[in-house]
Amino acid sequence: MSIGTQELLIFLAIGLVAGWLAGLVLGGGGLLRNLIVGVIGAFVGGWLLSALNVSLPIGNVLVSQVITATIGAIVVIAVARIIAR
Repeated sequence: MSIGTQELLIFLAIGLVAGWLAGLVLGGGGLLRNLIVGVIGAFVGGWLLSALNVSLPIGNVLVSQVITATIGAIVVIAVARIIAR
């Protein structure tokens, strides 16, 4: 199964927004950093919420995905900062 261009662009946009939001919460930024952290955060957030059996009670799928990716991005930044110490 291959991913389409539209789906990839939506995924990258969600990652960019999530990385930007995480940067607002924890500081830092930059377009490329936000994109990378947000995309990694999307995977981490999805895995983490699934592992904890948490379902966000949000009716809008896109908003739910952005929040999930933002949670993951915050975790990624926090862990990276702990490791960097």
